[in-house]
Amino acid sequence: MGVPQTMVALAYRAEFMKEALEKSQTITDNMVSILGSFDHRLSALETAMRPTQIRTHSIRRAHENIDKTLKSAEGILSQFDQTRKAEAKILRGPHEDLESYLEAIEQLKATVKFFSSNKNFKSSDGVVHHANQLLAKAIVKLEEEFNTLLANYSKPVEPDRLFECLPNSLRPSSASDKHQGEGGNKHSPEQQKSLATAIYTLPTLIPPRVVPLLHDLALQMAQAGHQQQLFRIFRDTRATVLEQSLKKLGVERLTKDDVQRMQWEVLEAKIGNWIHYMRIAVKLLFSAEKKICDQILEGIESLRDPCFAEVTVNSVSVLLSFGEAIAKSKRSPEKLFVLLDMYEIMRELRSEFELVFGSKACMEMRESAFNLTIRLAQTAQETFVDFEEAVERDATKTAVLDGTVHPLTSYVINYVKFLFDYQSTVKQLFQELESTDPEGQLAAVTTRIMQALQTNLDGKSKQYRDPALTQLFLMNNIHYIVRSVRRSEAKDLLGDDWVQIHRRIVQQHANQYKRISWAKILQCLTVQGEGQSSGLSRTMVKERFKTFNVQFEELYTRQAQWTVPDSELRESLRLAVAEVLLPAYRSFIKRCAPMIETGKNPNKYIRYTPEDLERMLNEFFDGKTYNEHKR
Repeated sequence: MGVPQTMVALAYRAEFMKEALEKSQTITDNMVSILGSFDHRLSALETAMRPTQIRTHSIRRAHENIDKTLKSAEGILSQFDQTRKAEAKILRGPHEDLESYLEAIEQLKATVKFFSSNKNFKSSDGVVHHANQLLAKAIVKLEEEFNTLLANYSKPVEPDRLFECLPNSLRPSSASDKHQGEGGNKHSPEQQKSLATAIYTLPTLIPPRVVPLLHDLALQMAQAGHQQQLFRIFRDTRATVLEQSLKKLGVERLTKDDVQRMQWEVLEAKIGNWIHYMRIAVKLLFSAEKKICDQILEGIESLRDPCFAEVTVNSVSVLLSFGEAIAKSKRSPEKLFVLLDMYEIMRELRSEFELVFGSKACMEMRESAFNLTIRLAQTAQETFVDFEEAVERDATKTAVLDGTVHPLTSYVINYVKFLFDYQSTVKQLFQELESTDPEGQLAAVTTRIMQALQTNLDGKSKQYRDPALTQLFLMNNIHYIVRSVRRSEAKDLLGDDWVQIHRRIVQQHANQYKRISWAKILQCLTVQGEGQSSGLSRTMVKERFKTFNVQFEELYTRQAQWTVPDSELRESLRLAVAEVLLPAYRSFIKRCAPMIETGKNPNKYIRYTPEDLERMLNEFFDGKTYNEHKR
């Protein structure tokens, strides 16, 4: 019973579903019919509206074209307006408002560019032509303004301002020093080191607020094709001012003939000044000129370096020509140290010179400075040789009657001492001239000078008629040389062996003096054999005493006037004489005096006690006359 009921229920549900599907299909068919009707109506509507859409699109495009035209017209009108304003500024000139004037030029350039790229405008060519004419006038006025502005603010730098820019150690100490510079004074190694690191403050050549304006003017001139006019104005103005600054400082052009005619004292002062001027010119004036040139002509690479070269070429020439004149002038020993001073300043300034004048346009000036440095070195080296020869050949007849140190000796020794104050410079000089051993070369030069001096002294010693004075003269002079060397840096270079050898030479001359002066007088005091008189008669003893007295008094009278200037050497020589004379005299008196003491007038023969002789020996070599000793 259960199964049939289930089947009936299923059949019922199936029927229900069939009816539902049939209803759904009917609804779907109805909707399709309705939608088809809508589609037809929309198509009809679209067809009806198409003309309207076309008209609307045309209107939109027309509006867009009108907007574009209006904007274009506004741009053109704006260009015309700005051109008119620019023209007014150009006609007024740059003097009142330079910045506005430069803006007007830029506007005219923009106008030319605008209308040149819009040739379809009827008035384009006319506008471009008019704008170019205005630009041409503007650049001419701009050139005049550049010239005026540069000239008005380019003034010579006063010496006092330049001195304030120097390190303290190089500033003149008083107003009287202002034109004396260093006066050729030598700086110690410590000072040289501090000078190398000293800070220099560049002088202000043109007020900083004016420099940007000059730069803008220069740039406009260059862009307008007026490079040559710019070059000429800048060169002429700045070169003249630079030369005036140097002239105020004291720089003057001197030829070789001018130098040759000058007294040495005047020339020496001028060389000292020149050294000071070179330092001021290179480290201050030329460096400041380079800076201002770079600032004003920035961005104009084709003009910048040539312009600086042309501005400075005459000033550099004037300074270097003086150095050349000195280097080429007649050589003399006294010029050596100023030559070394000049060489030293050129060496000191070399790196600065190469920095400031480093461009290709300045190559000739760089080479001139380098060539002067080499020429000064060569002239100094040749002066060494001249000095050696002059010392050896010195034929001055100035006789030193008392056998003291000859002026030539003190001159040469002072010269060598001075040379060693410059030894670092001299070594650099030798190295510059391709020496592989500058220290060895300096030692060789010093040795040759010393040898030349000794050779000359040997010749001068032969002027003395008294051979004892000859030996004293050589002893004094060689001793002075040795003592001076021992107290100077020359000792390290010449070496201990040189010193010891020459000390022995001094001793040899002292011994020769003793032998020549005292051998004969000592023979009077010599008694052969033993005993009281050893065979000497009273007459012979009297004669011995008389001879001794005459010879001793003669030696005393003469040699008390001789001079041994060194106190130690003088005492040493007196002691050496006393050590041989006094014992011999005491012995002679002891043995021979009794023979005449019992006779008449013994004091006539025995005039001196050993103490008297010792006192008188202590008056030898004082350089005093006999009468002075008797007082």
